[in-house]
Amino acid sequence: MEANLYLHALILGIIEGLTEFLPISSTGHLILAGSLLDFNDERGKLFEVVIQSGAILAVCWEYRQRLAQIARGVWQRNDPAALRFVINIAIAFLPLALLGLAFGKMIKLHLFNAPVVATLLIVGGLVILWAERRKHSVRIQSMDQLTPRDALAMGLFQALALMPGTSRSGATIIGGLLYGLSRKAATEFSFFLAMPTLILATLYELYRDRALLSMDDLGLWVIGFCSAGVSAFICVRWLLRFIAHHDFTPFAWYRIAFGLLILASWHWGWVTWSA
Repeated sequence: MEANLYLHALILGIIEGLTEFLPISSTGHLILAGSLLDFNDERGKLFEVVIQSGAILAVCWEYRQRLAQIARGVWQRNDPAALRFVINIAIAFLPLALLGLAFGKMIKLHLFNAPVVATLLIVGGLVILWAERRKHSVRIQSMDQLTPRDALAMGLFQALALMPGTSRSGATIIGGLLYGLSRKAATEFSFFLAMPTLILATLYELYRDRALLSMDDLGLWVIGFCSAGVSAFICVRWLLRFIAHHDFTPFAWYRIAFGLLILASWHWGWVTWSA
């Protein structure tokens, strides 16, 4: 039994790392995987939140020089661009944080199930196809050009990801493209916005569900954390190269095909999806 739990932790960690920064919904994939592995009780849900911080380490390492530059600029108060960037990230973080506190419990109770995730995967895929077929009018080439108003708009796009299957990165990136950001600026801002979003979400969940914490689960957390970090690092490096020459259409078709497969398996009873 213990060996199976460690294997489940490894699988879920890899899934988290590979899907967190792609527009295919890490939460949706974890809900489905947790259901298949019978690891979606309160303990499993806490585990899924905690391993997100492992994925964030990959982004922190990839952008370590930029983060150090921003930290120095803010600390020494000699870099207005760094301070403006931090303020923009804080503004963009607020919509999801406030709406999550207000409606998070209700959303988890009613929407965290296979049919809803599959439906939103399909809807999100169709939105990506529509967005990619529109003519892009780029007015913001770099993250440094964002104003507080732009940051708020990006935060509102990210808040759509409260619905499982939507994709936090997908909502932010595609929303950014529709709003006039370049593909690179939208993707990188999504990466940086993930840092406070996932770190603070992890700390909040740890505090709220502290009664579930047990040293017996430390091995599971270490395995999930490390596997999420390694797979996320590989994925981030790959995605940055991918967007230099491609659009997000392949991810849209993946979402649609995967969503239809989940709905078919649920409707005809091929898979018994737990609540």
